[in-house]
Amino acid sequence: MALRKELLKSVWYAFTALDVEKSGKVSKSQLKVEYLQGRSPGELAYLNHLLSLYHVAAHFEPTASSLCGPTGSMVLSHNLYTVLHIPHDPVALEEHFRDDDDGPVSSQGYMPYLNKYILDKVEEGAFVKEHFDELCWTLTAKKNYRVDSNGNSMLSNQDAFRLWCLFNFLSEDKYPLIMVPDEVEYLLKKVLSSMSLEVGLGELEELLAQEAQAAQSTSGLSVWQFLELFNSGRCLRGVGRDTLSMAIHEVYQELIQDVLKQGYLWKRGHLRRNWTERWFQLQPNCLCYFGSEECKEKRGTILLDAQCCVEVLPDREGKRCMFCVKTASRTYEMSASDTRQRQEWTAAIQTAIRLQAEGKMSLHKDLKQKRREQREHRERRRAAKEEEMLRLQQLQEEKERKLQELELLQEAQRQAERLLQEEEERRRSQHRELQQALEGQLREAEQARASMQAEMELKKEEAARQRQRIEELEEMQQRLQEALQLEVKARRDEEAVRLAQTRLLEEEEEKLKQLLQLKEEQERYIERAQQEKQELQQEMALQSRSLQQAQQQLEEVRQNRQRADEDVEAAQRKLRQASTNVKHWNVQMNRLMHPIEPGDKRPTTSSSFTGFQAPLLARRDSSLKRLTHWGSHDNKTPSPSSSEQQKSLSCGEEAPISASAPQEDKVDPAPEN
Repeated sequence: MALRKELLKSVWYAFTALDVEKSGKVSKSQLKVEYLQGRSPGELAYLNHLLSLYHVAAHFEPTASSLCGPTGSMVLSHNLYTVLHIPHDPVALEEHFRDDDDGPVSSQGYMPYLNKYILDKVEEGAFVKEHFDELCWTLTAKKNYRVDSNGNSMLSNQDAFRLWCLFNFLSEDKYPLIMVPDEVEYLLKKVLSSMSLEVGLGELEELLAQEAQAAQSTSGLSVWQFLELFNSGRCLRGVGRDTLSMAIHEVYQELIQDVLKQGYLWKRGHLRRNWTERWFQLQPNCLCYFGSEECKEKRGTILLDAQCCVEVLPDREGKRCMFCVKTASRTYEMSASDTRQRQEWTAAIQTAIRLQAEGKMSLHKDLKQKRREQREHRERRRAAKEEEMLRLQQLQEEKERKLQELELLQEAQRQAERLLQEEEERRRSQHRELQQALEGQLREAEQARASMQAEMELKKEEAARQRQRIEELEEMQQRLQEALQLEVKARRDEEAVRLAQTRLLEEEEEKLKQLLQLKEEQERYIERAQQEKQELQQEMALQSRSLQQAQQQLEEVRQNRQRADEDVEAAQRKLRQASTNVKHWNVQMNRLMHPIEPGDKRPTTSSSFTGFQAPLLARRDSSLKRLTHWGSHDNKTPSPSSSEQQKSLSCGEEAPISASAPQEDKVDPAPEN
């Protein structure tokens, strides 16, 4: 809403610049001519440069007819589309102004189109506000800004543009735009203080009164009267143009670009830890530093938020007036030229941090709003005071009217007394002349006198009552004044109580929001805990089922192992039996194959087994293969105990065979007969 109001002020100047007759309407044929009539080639090149900044040069030709467009409103709208970086919509423009192609376009007729198709599409930060103001200034300055042809003007075109922007920033949100005397005084003090000039309050009031008298208006100054005030040099006290230009630029940076403070500081490096002089520029959201005051080579930016802080450091390493800015990620050490500069920098940085904490992006917008509220409060107080004075004046008039009535009554009483005296003298003269003849009339005269005296008493009582009434009115006036003072005090107390209640309500709302957030976090935590509990229960159930299956498999393996052990024992028994049989057969075969005859020589051990050892070993290998095949068929994975038993069996089989030889050696031949 604030950005829309600022843009509308500039657009209002651009539209009214095309209204030559000041009727609130602009004919389209006149708009075509007036837009570029009298434009110099440099100004046309400047406008084309503004358009090329947003890469839309393809929509415009560098000729006057292409810049002008089909109608004046189209020219203004097309340029606004370009500078505000909004996509062009010529169909909507034609549809909106289709009914009055031949007639003039009024500001009321153009405003709905401007709001709907342009301002509603504007995004803050998507365009350069200064370029937008330059375009509107170029349109309006040619018609309204008059520069001295002799070159005696104090303002250059750039300075006039900046003062125009400052005027729009501080002007009231009412059309035609004016700046109230309080804001004019504020801006003049800003510019003069930037030039180290001081002006008295009386002098400023006299100057503003002269300008208001010249403008025949007491509500404020227009922008052209404001620029003329600077061009005339009446408030500058002989200051040069360069000094004035620098002061205007400084105030423009402070109010429009939100530069809270700028200047040279010594900064300590983060890696090399050396000290380097940099030009710093402080804004509400960041602290930028450059290589020089031209601000062309940006060396870094310190982002500021509510968690940042600034601290004063003691002098060390040959540096004095040191302070540091602490952010969430780093601490920046800096050194000022003197103690005053350090104090100004720390105060300005603390102001920027406070603005970030309060969610405000501009210091001077906030100050402008506060000044406007103070003016409105003063106006309300002045209106209430005027109303009270009017009521007191009415009471005073009523009092004067009563006094006049009382004076009239007193005058009537005096006249009655004079008449009574005259009548009394006449009666006395008549009484002396006709005393004897008019005794009866004398009695009637005495009765008349008595009645007149009674009437006089009544009038005196009425006069006393009137005086008492006047005293009561004066007492009532005093009580009314006391009641007014009490009411003013009560209203002040009530306002203070309302402010306190407002703060308490805001704190309660903040605490309620925090409690709701905590409640939501607890609910999410409980939901996550329940989900984790369910997952753990499911996992425990799966593990218990897996454990049961593993136990069953282990039981089956134990049973298989037990059966395999039984089979191995049976095979061992069979093998031992077979070994015993083989030994017996070997003995018998040796006896049968080599009979002992009388006179024969006893054969040696080696020769007695030459014919029998090979078949015997073959039979032993075949029996071992059969046993091995039978064991592997019963159990695919023999246990370590079964393999050891097989080894012992093989060793045991060889042992009887080797032991059979000595037995055969021990066989005695048959005794010789």
